[in-house]
Amino acid sequence: MKISDFDYILPDGFIAKEPASPRDHSKLLVLDKENGEIKHCRFFEIVDFLKSGDTIVINNSKVFPARLIGRKETSGQAEVLLNHEISPGIWEALGKKLKTGDKVVFALSLRGEILSKNGETITIKFNLSGGALVRTIDKIGQIPLPPYILKQRHFRSASRKDSVDYQTVYAKDRGSVAAPTAGLHFTDNLLKKISARGVKILEITLHVGLGTFAPIKTDNIKDHRIHAEYYSIDKNTLDQIALAKKAKKRIIAVGTTTTRVLETIFKNRNLLICLAGRQAVNCKPLSGWTDIYIYPPYKFKCVDAMITNFHLPKSSLLLLVSAFAGTGKIKKAYIEAIKYNYRFYSYGDAMMII
Repeated sequence: MKISDFDYILPDGFIAKEPASPRDHSKLLVLDKENGEIKHCRFFEIVDFLKSGDTIVINNSKVFPARLIGRKETSGQAEVLLNHEISPGIWEALGKKLKTGDKVVFALSLRGEILSKNGETITIKFNLSGGALVRTIDKIGQIPLPPYILKQRHFRSASRKDSVDYQTVYAKDRGSVAAPTAGLHFTDNLLKKISARGVKILEITLHVGLGTFAPIKTDNIKDHRIHAEYYSIDKNTLDQIALAKKAKKRIIAVGTTTTRVLETIFKNRNLLICLAGRQAVNCKPLSGWTDIYIYPPYKFKCVDAMITNFHLPKSSLLLLVSAFAGTGKIKKAYIEAIKYNYRFYSYGDAMMII
């Protein structure tokens, strides 16, 4: 399949500049992946599409202020967008206008030296490490809001309000440079209502990396290589998911990030052996890096339903939801969403695929 099969034109004004307020009052398009039927609701009505025995899996990763603004020792402003720490004080990051050997001065006496560069990706060594570096980043860094939102706002940086808005209410495990945006629609009150219905809510972690912004540039979708991101899941959560699958209960993934973790895990041979046995409690917790790339056709091994946002054209996220619901049904849903003035992308409205 060609990447052009996953392109679409989004009219001006459809990119959400701000989240819905309250969060759970965003629009919700419910798509039946079997028959293509579409329903239009508000997100707080998602409770009506859940039933006792369902398991919802959420990504508890927390966005950190990964955007650092400084100045090169020579001259000129320098921007560094942190991705992940390689070793104490040494980070992989994006630095478009930086080159190997450049030294950058930031606020609060933080300094960095560019050790290497590959394309726009740099390795930067700071003069601090550990807790001192974390505290400094938290003080001087900015929330790395997606560029398309900043462009719509005509601003160069995120606001203080974004430090709350661009974070799920259940975020706690620091490490993402982009929010798992499907989870932004939930409120504490809505989560309580979902639990009261007899739905189990479980947490996993996937730290969203810089590759989430990267469009697919290869003509043949099979030639694309996806970025790797760190994930973890604890033993109790894994056991409960395994037991739910054995009991043929519905597993509902909140977001493409959660979906990628669950599908990575269920490709694991040890887990499949565990599922074949009588006791799911023999499963071991898993963590590591996943670069699973899901595109049509793909047979999902764990996820039965998905909550997601409306994604950018030619993105790996759009390919993933197309694999889940069918390319034709997703195209129809996106046309319908535009017709009914849904808001798109990170701060936009939601879709539930059942």
